Order: sequence, then C-alpha cells, then structure tokens
Amino acid sequence: MELQILHWFESLHNPITDPVMYAITCLGNAGIFWILLCAAFLFIPVFKKDRKLGLSMAIGLILSLIMCNGIMKNLSARIRPFNADPTFENLYGIFNGIKDWSFPSGHTSASFAAALAIILWDRKKGIPAVILAALIAVSRLYLTVHYPTDVLASLLLGSLYGVIGYFVTKLIMNRSEKARKVFSGEEPYKKLFAKA
Repeated sequence: MELQILHWFESLHNPITDPVMYAITCLGNAGIFWILLCAAFLFIPVFKKDRKLGLSMAIGLILSLIMCNGIMKNLSARIRPFNADPTFENLYGIFNGIKDWSFPSGHTSASFAAALAIILWDRKKGIPAVILAALIAVSRLYLTVHYPTDVLASLLLGSLYGVIGYFVTKLIMNRSEKARKVFSGEEPYKKLFAKA
C-alpha cells in the first residue's frame, strides 16, 4: 500500500515540479535551514525579541536529532522505499547520498520541531514556517525517499519536540528573571552570567 502511494507521487514527476521539490527537500538537509534560522533568532541583533523562538527551536531540534537520528532510526532499521523497490526514479541522484534508515524522517521531524516552536510564540512567523515544514515533508514523499508512515510519524514526533521546546523555554523564562529579560530581548546575553 505505501509503495503504491509512493508510485502515485512518482507519477507526478515532471520538469517543472521536480527541481522545485528537490530544492525544497535540500532546505531540510541536515536541518540546515532551521539551524540557520534558529541561530539568526538567537544571535542577530535585529531578531533580539525573537530569542525565545530561537531557544525553543534549539531545544526542539536537539530533541529531534537525538530521538530521530540517534535512537529511532537505528532501532527501527527500516529500509528505504527505493531499496525495497528499485524501480523508483532516482531524481537528481538523491538516492546515492542516502545511507541511513528510513524511519523516522529526519527532514520532517526537524522541520516540524522548528515550525511548532516558532508558531507557539509568534503566529505571523509561524504560519510560513509550518507551510515550509509541510512542503519539506511532502517533498520526501515526492522524491520517494520515505514511506508515508515515516513522514506522518515524524510530523507528529517533530511537533511534540517543538511543543516541548516551547514549554521548556517558558519554564526557563518563568523561573529566572534574568533569562526572561535576555530571551525577550530586553537585556544582552552577558546579563545571564552577571552576579545579581
């Protein structure tokens, strides 16, 4: 059933959407887009009021990395769809660089961890983030590098990691006035380490 769904996605391949979907999936490679956005929120002065978003994203992304790439992929040891069915089209040679297991999808997990961490603090910034996360998830199916259940489970798990990141950040900010001021952008980072 899952392979049939992926063959349906493969039937959508065409010269217009192929490069678009490949570019979208590349944004999720190693979580690079989300890591750069997280770093921007944390360290670029123009985003200082968004430091709490950056901290929530960092927590969510770290959880995703540990749980998804460090633990769950190795426990599940699920082979990739293109290994199970070698008839899938290897667009842009994408299969050649993939050496890890299929379940769960690291791209999807990291994307939803970051997007949920953003939208819980700031709806205006969060909506485009969730849309991009969804596009990255769909691109993994379009390129037939993950099963639908890999992507669905990762959407849920990644969302959970983003929610945890949000609540841990809130807890940190509620427990420490210094942290609240720093991650709200009211004070510089050095205030975290200053003696009271």
